Amino acid sequence: MSLAGDLHPHQPEQCGLPDGGAGAGAGGGIGLWSGMVSLLVQSLLAAQCQVTPPGQWPSDYTGDLSEPYDFVVIGAGSAGSVVASRLSENPEWRVLVLEAGGDPPVESELPSLFFGLQHSDFVWNYFTEPSAESCRGMKDGRCYWPRGRMLGGSGAANAMLYVRGNRRDFDGWASMGNPGWGYDDVLPFFERSVTPQGNATHPRGYVTLNPFERHDEDIHRLILAGAQELGVPQVAAFEEGSETGYTHVPGTVRNGQRMSTAKAYLGAVAGTRSNLHVLKNAQVTRLHRDETDPRRVSSVSFEKDGRQHRIEIAKELVLSAGAIDSPALLLRSGIGPRQHLVDLGLSVLVDLPGVGQNLQDHVLVPLFLRLDEGQAKAAAEQEILDDIYNYLVHRKGPLTTPTTASLVAFINTNASSESVYPDTEYHHLFFQRGRHDSLAIFTRGLSFQEQYVERLQDYLRDSHLLCVFVLLSHPLAKGELRLRSPDPREAPILTSNYLTEPEDVATLLRGIGYMEALEQTKAFREHRAELAHIPIEECDKVKVNYRSEEYWRCYAKYFTVTCYHQSGTVKMGSRHDPEACVSPSSLKLHGLSNLRVADASVMPAVVSANTNAATVMIGERAAAFIREEYDHLEKVPPPAPPHMHADGL
Repeated sequence: MSLAGDLHPHQPEQCGLPDGGAGAGAGGGIGLWSGMVSLLVQSLLAAQCQVTPPGQWPSDYTGDLSEPYDFVVIGAGSAGSVVASRLSENPEWRVLVLEAGGDPPVESELPSLFFGLQHSDFVWNYFTEPSAESCRGMKDGRCYWPRGRMLGGSGAANAMLYVRGNRRDFDGWASMGNPGWGYDDVLPFFERSVTPQGNATHPRGYVTLNPFERHDEDIHRLILAGAQELGVPQVAAFEEGSETGYTHVPGTVRNGQRMSTAKAYLGAVAGTRSNLHVLKNAQVTRLHRDETDPRRVSSVSFEKDGRQHRIEIAKELVLSAGAIDSPALLLRSGIGPRQHLVDLGLSVLVDLPGVGQNLQDHVLVPLFLRLDEGQAKAAAEQEILDDIYNYLVHRKGPLTTPTTASLVAFINTNASSESVYPDTEYHHLFFQRGRHDSLAIFTRGLSFQEQYVERLQDYLRDSHLLCVFVLLSHPLAKGELRLRSPDPREAPILTSNYLTEPEDVATLLRGIGYMEALEQTKAFREHRAELAHIPIEECDKVKVNYRSEEYWRCYAKYFTVTCYHQSGTVKMGSRHDPEACVSPSSLKLHGLSNLRVADASVMPAVVSANTNAATVMIGERAAAFIREEYDHLEKVPPPAPPHMHADGL
């Protein structure tokens, strides 16, 4: 039995019931039992349809596009959905969202299947350039960087973990020349995004947060017990005074299903707002400058259903296409480093050297721990069937959670530092013995080379596997994005520069050392824990011992993975910063008066946590900037008072 699409459950022989269920001899029936089975099958089919009920997504607008829109938002991802929803709260403003993808697939709804979305048509399948320093164990020596191509963007394909970051992250932004972006400044916008508001008649968007269901409790207890032996605490939540330790973080989920901002901010309100339109499968290809006012963007071109279209903008354009596609679109439109644009034969609209620079990401090294070798309980077919039934009928069970990923750790590994802030983050993914399908989905998602997948599958035959992501919280290495050609169908050139800074490597080695210490705790030894050896020819030739520092340096060159937190490529900062692209006081692009950028690309430095929560906050902040600017020009209806209720939307 398997959840993987290329494996099939055992097909039982026919049970011998005659057609119609009426019995006329031995083994027949009078129809009662077959009727009950038929009812069950029909109920399951109906329950399957209710995982993605009609109407939960905004409809694809098919009306007139000849009139200018007040605001055009490019991208219905984590930030773009927020901006569009907030702006359309003013019924006098016409708002159009242009999204390159369509509705998410049903697999996006199930938290346990998020790795299965990778390498599909619902994501942009980007790859980094080969490097001698990293990603050498990935297919073709390239790290895989998928980005969401659907309503919800990457927030419809991520692990749904909600972690904001800490005071040092945002106070650091302020100290880099971004006044108004310190921790105390951004906290109200985090709170606004998660505050239930609106009502059935007048819905308003917000982020729905709930705890994940916990399964594999013995694994959770194992990790926490081992950490306690090392003096690392379990905390109630990551907040001021509790910046390090282990905790179960909440998720953007409700009733066992994903709650991306496209669902919570757009789908929840689109049916009640005639001024909000969403165009799906509409890929924006170029921005156009106003011929009479060179500081203004007047229109955008996009392709939909094989045809080119152009939309006029009355007020502003908000670019929320993400840390890869936002800078790529700017470059294709002639906004970026002059020489790069000239080399591509593009006219220079705005010479902005920082576009595509400052590319940051949370690089991580995955380690695999074998647990309970020879003693681990193997997954049974009946358990898998029960899990599917439990999800379909009750929205309960293991399919409601991304395995043990909700258990997150932040740790300061630097013994010479007394900082209360972490330098590493840890994610945990558990694979039960025999669940080769789950491991296949995971390793395919990360783009591991086949020889390494085969060894991990071998280990899973007689033991559990616990994969731990050792993640670098504050990378010093910065990559860059450049266009391969002006053609939007060609992926940009992505240079990660992973592991090119000695301090980054040193921090990751300390993180691996922490995992080695965890392996030796009493709690882990009782589960026969052992770091799995994955044969790597170059690393196994290291003259000193296996698991020496030199060995781990080599291992990290091969097993280098993204945590999907690309950011910084349209950096926020003052005009005195040569890499800065957008103003901290408005998120307007330097050199243009009506183009704002609202997504993870504006982060001057990647936050130390998962980036989705901060990206939603940026969307809230952008919408507030716009309302404030137009407040003295137009009468903007004040937001309705929050209507608190317990059922989410």
